[in-house]
Amino acid sequence: MLLELRDIKKSFTGAEGPVPVLRGVDLALGAGESLALTGESGSGKSTLLHLVGGLDRPDSGRITVAGEDVTALDDRGRAALRRGTVGVVFQQFNLIPSLDIAANIAFQARLAGRHDAALAQDLAERLGLAAHLSKYPEQLSGGQQQRTAIARALAARPRLVLADEPTGNLDEATAEAVLGAMLELVAETGAALLMVTHSAHHAARMGRRLHLRAGRIA
Repeated sequence: MLLELRDIKKSFTGAEGPVPVLRGVDLALGAGESLALTGESGSGKSTLLHLVGGLDRPDSGRITVAGEDVTALDDRGRAALRRGTVGVVFQQFNLIPSLDIAANIAFQARLAGRHDAALAQDLAERLGLAAHLSKYPEQLSGGQQQRTAIARALAARPRLVLADEPTGNLDEATAEAVLGAMLELVAETGAALLMVTHSAHHAARMGRRLHLRAGRIA
């Protein structure tokens, strides 16, 4: 398995004490597989993605990505994981304002030491960004910025792609095209895709679907 979660638990501190968010989640995902994670708001979906991406730590349990124990890594190790192994597409675009779109797309791949100009150009064309490569993030619409964030994550050829509502800022037609491109590229590179979505239609396009309810896989 490329990704394995074993008995993951996570709580946050509330006004009256700890508030459980994840209550013992088990999950496995193999290379080349795509998995949709669905659930109501507050069910712990985004928290789970943050834990897998090394952006936070679980209270207990074990997460392994490509055989590496993420829960045992320090801050530097988790940052290296996101540079080289995991591509992250969250709802916040986190583009670099001082870089044009071409440089934003190439940014993570350059950090990982595997920038491929041909792949970056192909991604830009597939995601409808080829005419905007010399522009800056502030000159693009929210949907175009989201597509740039997706291209940046895929350009580094990650082994695992984490996507939190990646088409949430896109119109339906564009969302279909972007999702199709993501699935094609994941299949071509043998990566795994874990996507959080509220859309039953988009979830149905994934290879597998799991539902998170009250911090547990239902």
